[in-house]
Order: sequence, then structure tokens, then C-alpha cells
Amino acid sequence: MIPTRNIAMPLALLALAAAPCAAASAAGDQGRHPRDAELQRTLDRVVAAGVPGAVALVRAGGRTTRLTAGYGALRSKRPMRAGDRFRVGSITKSFVATVVLQLVAEHSLTLEDPVARWLPGLVPDGERITVRQLLNHTSGLFAFGADRDFVTQASRDPLRAWAPREIIAIATAHPPMFAPGAGWSYSDTNYFVLGLIIERVTGRPLAAEIERRILAPLRLRATTLPAGPDIAGPHAHGYFLRPLQDVTVGSPSVQWAAGALVSDADDVARFFRALLGGRLVRPDLLAVMQTTVAAPQLGPGTGYGLGLLRVREPCGALWGHTGASPGYVADALNSRSGKRQVVVLANATGSLSGAGLFGLPPRAARAVDRLTRIATCP
Repeated sequence: MIPTRNIAMPLALLALAAAPCAAASAAGDQGRHPRDAELQRTLDRVVAAGVPGAVALVRAGGRTTRLTAGYGALRSKRPMRAGDRFRVGSITKSFVATVVLQLVAEHSLTLEDPVARWLPGLVPDGERITVRQLLNHTSGLFAFGADRDFVTQASRDPLRAWAPREIIAIATAHPPMFAPGAGWSYSDTNYFVLGLIIERVTGRPLAAEIERRILAPLRLRATTLPAGPDIAGPHAHGYFLRPLQDVTVGSPSVQWAAGALVSDADDVARFFRALLGGRLVRPDLLAVMQTTVAAPQLGPGTGYGLGLLRVREPCGALWGHTGASPGYVADALNSRSGKRQVVVLANATGSLSGAGLFGLPPRAARAVDRLTRIATCP
């Protein structure tokens, strides 16, 4: 659990989300595609299920459709905008993994380097845990978000800036889940360690390396790895639904290399299109990124590569990542080459006190799944 500042709002405002405001645009094509209306109806169902607002970007070939529904800010009743920024959670991991693979290509490190080579004494079994195992969640390191005391402290002081080593120490106070390489378990701790390795190898802050290697070359102007608690520029407010609270503002230090990225739908799509199209990582290393291990915790047939998720869908496997932060959910799935894409961003999750913190309401989640199927099936 990764809490943010809790700003209580009247529960009656949730009803506003049931009356969606919709907008659609298509680039690279003349007029509306017949499928756009079905996509819009499906996105509207996400909002009708109780989510304040949502954005979808669907790309097939050279044609991009952008759709919105509901509100980006409930108090002011501001409609959602296609260019609104969101906290995109674990999509951050794909960016961090890309930087690591670029460093591999430069011979600055290898996937078989043990953690102890770069960060001696940081984690137990650091001589046996490799960079590859951090990337694909086979290290066995405990997930710090499962530490109840940490969650309590972070929720009581949501603007506290946590140092990465503090958070890793919380994780390593727990026994490992399994011996390195002996299992699979999703753990944000892995990417905190990777963030520190990137900083040790390059001598530069992680945010600066992401900016230099990815954001600037691709002109991802809406994307940042922020240090402060606010979201700069036009953005959607994020909400807990039970009870309804605006949780837009919060310390990114509790997610950092594992999930603190802020972006919009266009930038997320452009990043995955460049990555899967071979513009960011050498083809042989991209193939390594797409070499997966079974990730049964994430669903039947799901595999996890090096910062990339493979999801089994009716019209073929999709690649990308999903993400969540308090008040925000993000899905970015693509064909293997990145020529067909769907990005869905929504501004609601559950609450700290109940189940489903990082999930949408079930009806909304089913609507997102349906939208993905419509968007990715020819």
C-alpha cells in the first residue's frame, strides 16, 4: 500500500461521476471509425460503474483515437481531458528496465551482475541476487508495501520524503520470500534496488537518467519522475472511492523507481511504441526483455519479462505494463511490435482501510477489459 494525503470530500460528489462527459478525436484518418462509438460506450461504462473519469487512447496502424469520459476534477466538475496527466504507477518499471538494458548495451553492467557488486551489504544474499532477477521479480526480496508498520507510518505522514535505502531496509527486515531464482513474486523492492544500481553505475540521479535516455529523445513532455508531492501541469485528480477522498497530492518517494512516474496517454503510448519498435533497446536485448517467466499471481497465462508484462488475450498476447497509485489506475498494452496499442487511464482506486486499494470497482474493471479486447482485435 502506498498512501497519499487524504483530503476528505462529500460523498455526494461521487454521484457526479455517473453523468459522463465524452469527447473523441481521431488522428491520421478522415472522420470517425465505426468502432469508435463502441469504444466510447465502453469507456462510459467505466464511469457509470463509479469511477470519476477515464481516458483511452487506441492506436491501430497510423490511426489514433482519443476518448474521454467523466470528470478530471469532481469538486469543479471539470471534464476529463485527453491530455491530462496521471500517476501511472508500475508503468515506471518499464522505463527503469529500459535504462538498465541500455546500460547493458553500453557494457556498463551485465544482467548477471550480483547486487553486491554495485551495492555491497544492501540486501541479504546480495552476492547471489542478480540484476536479471530484480528485473523479473525472481529475487525473493520481500515487498515493502506488505509491511504494516510502514503503511501506518506513511499514511500518518503522507508528505514525508523517504530515502530509498530506508524503504529497502524495511523490506530486508523481513525474511526473503524464497531463495534467489527459486520462485516468482511481484515486489516493488526489486525496482528500488535497481534505481540505486542505476545511480551507482551512472553517477547521476535516476530521474536525470530517465530524462536523458528516454524522455528527451522521445519528446515525452508530459512525463516526469517527480520529487515533490504535486503533479505539475494539467492533470486529473485521483480519488479513493470508499470513502470518497481526493488523494492527488502525496510523496512520490514511497513509489520512486517502482511506480512514481507521472505521464499522459499519448506519452505512454509513444514510449511503448518506441520500445517495442526497437528504438530504445537493441533488438537482441529487446528479445531478452520479452523472455518471460510465469507470473501466476497476475492471472492465468500471464508472463513477466524484464520490466515487461505479457498478457494473454483472445486475439493474441499483448505486451506492456499495468500500474496503480492511490487514486489512479493505468493500463498500457500493445501488440508485440507496438503497432496496435491501447492505453486506459482512470482516476480512482479503493481506500487504505479496505480491500482493492489498487483496483477499480469490478464492473469498471470488466469494462476496461472489454475496451482492451475491442481495441486490440482486428
